[in-house]
Amino acid sequence: MLQNIEITTTPADADVQAGGCCGGGCCAVPEQSTTDVAAQTFEVEGMTCGHCVSSVTEEISGLAGVEGVQVELVVGGRSKVTVNADAPLRLDDVRAAVSDAGYSLV
Repeated sequence: MLQNIEITTTPADADVQAGGCCGGGCCAVPEQSTTDVAAQTFEVEGMTCGHCVSSVTEEISGLAGVEGVQVELVVGGRSKVTVNADAPLRLDDVRAAVSDAGYSLV
């Protein structure tokens, strides 16, 4: 059975998410409002919990210009990751960040 869970995080929130059932934090945090930013949505395979979301969020948040990351977790499927940045991100940079977190960009 697929579960749809939306977890919204921002770069500053990455440190807040610790603990939880798998040690990675399964808590949702408030959405950050953004203005004058480019939003891009990507699909990521392999995420199953809040710790997965935290790992992907942390890696993508480390890219230059990223102002916020929102993840719609789909356990056992393709999760949607929306990134707000001050300019469009290069696909290769996002792919490398997701790979560094241990997951696959679709």
